[in-house]
Amino acid sequence: MAHYRLKAPLSDEDIAQLYAGDTVSLDGIIFGIRDANLIRLFDKKVELPEDLIPQLKGAIGLHTAPGVKKLEDGTYEKVSIGTTTSYRMDRFTRGLMEEYGMRVIVGKGGLLEEGSQALVDLKGCYFTILGGSAALETTQVEEIEDLWWEDLMPEAIWKFRVKDFGPLIVTIDSHGNNKYKEIKKEARENLDGLLKKI
Repeated sequence: MAHYRLKAPLSDEDIAQLYAGDTVSLDGIIFGIRDANLIRLFDKKVELPEDLIPQLKGAIGLHTAPGVKKLEDGTYEKVSIGTTTSYRMDRFTRGLMEEYGMRVIVGKGGLLEEGSQALVDLKGCYFTILGGSAALETTQVEEIEDLWWEDLMPEAIWKFRVKDFGPLIVTIDSHGNNKYKEIKKEARENLDGLLKKI
């Protein structure tokens, strides 16, 4: 296992060097995504704003609906930027990667089979952030640079500039390794062993 400090957006080489169990800290730009904006994009077929689309190539998506404060000049100030559970948004993973070039999802709890397979097929990764770390995450967001679909607040699409964001755990890599599957398998084996002893 190794630790990497990477700058987003990520390259093919950045992704290829990562294996499940590695840890990562991020600098650069990450995009906040959540149920409402993904449903609008993929289910309701509303096209993304043109200025956003090229920014998503190689991008990192963070499953979040942040707590923010709107300032008098119309910009937003961070209050609490936490992370939500990812499996609800599993079905959007392939579309984000195939259609827009997003490479990494950051969230909690992992992805289901469909999303996990998309990461392998399209050479992406899933980074897990520990639950309860919103206070730390918020300090690692330097600025809210932009947002789109403000009417979905707080589930707008957010553009965050981050520094030393993490550490994040690579739990699903582009090579087919999946820590969630490994842990579940180990737990089942341990349970079977315990039941045989009873």
